[in-house]
Amino acid sequence: MMDATALTTVTVERETAAAPQVKNAAPGVANHTYWHKPAADLAQQQAYLRDILLSPVYQLAVETPLQAMPKLGQRLGHQVFLKREDMQPVYSFKLRGAFHKLCKVKEKQPGAAVICASAGNHAQGVAMSARKLGLNATIVMPITTPEIKVNAVKALGGKVLLHGTAFDEANRHAIALAAEQGATYIPPFDDPDVIAGQGTVAKELLSQHNKLDAVFVPVGGGGLVAGIALYIKAVMPGVKVIGVEPDDAACLKAALEAGEPVTLDRVGLFADGVAVKRIGSETFKLAQQYCDDVITVSSDEICAAIKDIFDDLRAVAEPAGALSLAGLKKYAASSDHSQQLSAVLSGANLNFDTLRYVSERCELGEKKEAVFAVTIPEQKGSFRRFCQTIGGRAITEFNYRYASDHKAHIFVGIKLRHGAEELAQVTQALADAGYEFQDLSDDELAKLHVRYMVGGMPPRLVQEQLYQFNFPEYPGALMNFLTTLGDECNITLFHYRNHGAATGDVLAGFEIADHSEIAGHLDQLGYEYRLVTSNGAYRAFLTAAG
Repeated sequence: MMDATALTTVTVERETAAAPQVKNAAPGVANHTYWHKPAADLAQQQAYLRDILLSPVYQLAVETPLQAMPKLGQRLGHQVFLKREDMQPVYSFKLRGAFHKLCKVKEKQPGAAVICASAGNHAQGVAMSARKLGLNATIVMPITTPEIKVNAVKALGGKVLLHGTAFDEANRHAIALAAEQGATYIPPFDDPDVIAGQGTVAKELLSQHNKLDAVFVPVGGGGLVAGIALYIKAVMPGVKVIGVEPDDAACLKAALEAGEPVTLDRVGLFADGVAVKRIGSETFKLAQQYCDDVITVSSDEICAAIKDIFDDLRAVAEPAGALSLAGLKKYAASSDHSQQLSAVLSGANLNFDTLRYVSERCELGEKKEAVFAVTIPEQKGSFRRFCQTIGGRAITEFNYRYASDHKAHIFVGIKLRHGAEELAQVTQALADAGYEFQDLSDDELAKLHVRYMVGGMPPRLVQEQLYQFNFPEYPGALMNFLTTLGDECNITLFHYRNHGAATGDVLAGFEIADHSEIAGHLDQLGYEYRLVTSNGAYRAFLTAAG
């Protein structure tokens, strides 16, 4: 085996064509020229390489396959390969970093107790690693953690403590408990030993395919992308390493723009495995040095990638696991010539209920469906004339309720066979026919709530303020909501829909004229919320005419 020192001084050359020509970048596709790239620290790089090359992870983890995706590749005009980290014993790459870290801990303290906080994959990785090494592991999990995940950790020998309603509370408790008990706290990502363990993915990847043009890596706290990027840039620097984040949880992108880690105000929870508000300090430093690009994608694009994985490989990925493939697809759409591209499928620990949401949204993510709010005349034959206007295209959804003697608002889904090109044709046809309409295909509030509530207009004009909340999923959450608010104002609208996450998304209306009337009570409540009264879909379907 080549030693790590040699790898820092020998550049592995490969015959490649000229750098790929890129069209106008797709939305969400960034280029590294917008951030400063510090020079690599060769001593640090050498230390990481040594740890990655000599890592003992294979005492427990397995070398996962790199599988081709021929159907998707043909559709995109590229060769596409998926690194199947969902095939680890705990169905996630997190086992690598946890085991590498715990091996280091045991070397120094053979009888050490370890503590971590996690609601998912890190918890299972630590629990299995501790059992293998004969260490006592305590896992602090939020009380909102689904029972299936709690039971999985217990089955792996971990002692579970439920504390707090969110990860941050659980994590603070774990750190305090470790200090109090003299145990070793095991970070989920921002730790050199954890990063080195995750870097073993890259070692396998390049041995399985050494002609790749780009590798796409999901980004949460940054441990995986840091380890992979450092290794690849040391061994095959011509291979691009591209991080992929959700639009609503892009902590690496924000940090690169600011030049330092920043804390996001809020993050989306669909891809809960990467729902991190702040990138790690060490992981940011490495990503800043070694990553080439960062791409952000929507929840709908993630859903479409989950479907692609199922169609090609009959595997079911968790949202965070399919994140990198969604980024690969967006990148591929902006490339002029065929390339060899790989994405890391990071995990498959999803709640089954999540699949309902995925099936509803994957067609939107593929641009095979669009949803509209359209105003039509309230007269006989209006629906037929509307269908004629859209050219006989299949309607996937149609919601209507009588609104007045003159006009009606409809919420309609339309099947598209030719993506954005056909969408442009539909919108032009509606405009030419004189319809008032809104394209709601990218309106999250409309897709998550309003589509299920069309027709729910109040019988009179109401002074109403509308809020969107993240409710923790635990008994008593609703009662806490109602008790804290008391009898200060009338609830005029309430809609809740959960997709298997630790928190549920709630839409609620209150009969008040101004936010100041309720702001103090909402702040006391402690749930994340935002005012959404100005939302267009809400105005069209859920408010009475003035």
